[in-house]
Amino acid sequence: MNQPAQRSPELLIDSRGQPHWGIFPGSVTRINGLESDYRSALGKPVPRWQRRFFYKQFQYFGVISNDILIGCALADTGWLGLAFVYLFDTRSGKLHEYTWRSPLARAMRLSDSPIQGESRFQQPGVDIRLGYRTDNDVLIKTLQIDCSALSVQAEMAETAPFTPMSLCTRAGINGWVYANKVAGMPVIGQLQLADESIDLGALGACGHHDFSAGFMRRETFWNWACFSGRQQGNLVGINLSCGVNETSYTENCLWLNGELIKVDTVRFDYNRDDLMQPWQVTSLDGQVELSFIPRGNHREKLNVGLFASNFNQLFGHFDGVLRPAGRDPVEIRQLNGFVEEQYAKW
Repeated sequence: MNQPAQRSPELLIDSRGQPHWGIFPGSVTRINGLESDYRSALGKPVPRWQRRFFYKQFQYFGVISNDILIGCALADTGWLGLAFVYLFDTRSGKLHEYTWRSPLARAMRLSDSPIQGESRFQQPGVDIRLGYRTDNDVLIKTLQIDCSALSVQAEMAETAPFTPMSLCTRAGINGWVYANKVAGMPVIGQLQLADESIDLGALGACGHHDFSAGFMRRETFWNWACFSGRQQGNLVGINLSCGVNETSYTENCLWLNGELIKVDTVRFDYNRDDLMQPWQVTSLDGQVELSFIPRGNHREKLNVGLFASNFNQLFGHFDGVLRPAGRDPVEIRQLNGFVEEQYAKW
């Protein structure tokens, strides 16, 4: 079992240009990624001005409830900035989805900290902000979306004893990835969709947040699963992945009433020719045994030579059981969430 480091560094990259490795007990204050001593696969130092095109960042805020699911992401691949928002209304079965692109990410500014600052994507007709602030020692993450089709004002507070999954792992011979993952916390705020105003707190909404950055593999593939909600009187969340953060450490975990519980490696079984068929997600240590029934798919497919993406984020519900070590099992029934299949060349 991976053990957390004794303390979280203020800066991810040290004075020698080397990342701090491992699982941290809290968020790293600043991800100073461009100060990394990044080299080619053959060991040649890469000039700082070129590193920007190899450095990747993405931030995601998901809102999950019985009635509404929202996914919003900002991604800077160096070559291209990408923002997407989708909303799935489980009551009507209708999917609202929107994507915006910005060459060289000119319309995007991303915070280099998962605990302070603001990330923003702004073009005519759309303004998206992801914010990070601390009030009375409680970290609050916010989402603001303003576009012609919908508006969202949401926030998620990481109240004690909540601990994020915070880690840095190697990526290939010359790279690294820092990831900060959150799930299993309530979300409050307002959603305006056409003429309907929806109180997210009244829906019992919960959230997921992902802050990731680093010199990732030039070509990579991953699966991912997440849910966040209430079951049997408990606040529960999972973050499970296969394909990115697995060199010495994994990001796999679950949260039970804010407590972070580490999970071993996971397996995703699904039909690649028909992603809308049921998925099975299980962990090697037996703590996770889930099935996922998709209800829809937000997909992006792009191939422009230097950059390519085949992205599928499916939303639906999970059934199964969590068996956190030393605790009573938690039955999962009809709990909404997400799974992913993604290939990226960046």
